Amino acid sequence: MKKSITIVITIALLLSAASSSFAQTKVNWKNVRVLVYTKNGKGYVHENIPYAVQAILNFSKQYGFKADTSSNPAVMNENNLKKYQLIIFPSTNNDVFDTDAQRLAFRRYIEAGGGFVGIHSVTGTERNWEWFKMMLGGTFSWHAKFQTFTVRVIDTKHPSMKGTPTVWEKADECYFAKELYPGPRVLMVNDFSTIDTTDAKQKDLLKKNAGTFAKYFPSAWTHDFDGGITWCTTLGHDKKDYTDPTYLKHIWGGIEYVASTVKPLNFAKAYAQRHDEPVRY
Repeated sequence: MKKSITIVITIALLLSAASSSFAQTKVNWKNVRVLVYTKNGKGYVHENIPYAVQAILNFSKQYGFKADTSSNPAVMNENNLKKYQLIIFPSTNNDVFDTDAQRLAFRRYIEAGGGFVGIHSVTGTERNWEWFKMMLGGTFSWHAKFQTFTVRVIDTKHPSMKGTPTVWEKADECYFAKELYPGPRVLMVNDFSTIDTTDAKQKDLLKKNAGTFAKYFPSAWTHDFDGGITWCTTLGHDKKDYTDPTYLKHIWGGIEYVASTVKPLNFAKAYAQRHDEPVRY
């Protein structure tokens, strides 16, 4: 009996340590440069994008970091990407690179230790590129109709969640993904049991896309992947979100976490010679 208790206590302490230890440093924002990338492929383009860009530019003025914005995929080259501590994709969708050389440059940036923040529809980006889908943790499958539903923080100790309500009744799109990759650390979930299912078609689509998940589906997560640090949230469909203090605290938590976690880029660690070659674990 004593041995069992000791094992339980030891496991509890290890889990506690794991959940509360993060390799963060205090950010000197004057030394931080961010690329906000807004290219969209063919298909739906979110009207929130210019509002998201303006919110990030407002952050840059408030905290003193440099922020460049571009929708030109030519910025995705190694010499240019060396300037940035993190790259932000606000509501990007479909193919956002023109060439595989640009994809390779982005991948090598991540392999070199780069940071990435993805907002809202980012899981709908580069749906045919396996490595990118692995980095995100999956790819878009469906979202329920825009409505108010419950979002819950399940990793309250994570520093990026410090400004996010533990239980958040939010009007947004409840996102689901497919081709899920098991690497990400889930921070926050959509409680899809709170989605309106009076519409039979919505109910059937919800059941289909929830898959083996019983009640919750990831809505924000972080992922240490292939050398880089990523943070993503599926919230933020409404352009009004980007002037809402609660939502702004949420995305700032992700930006601050990535900026405080990334180390100086080291392209000697970037190994890929093709954008689609297998990941080296």
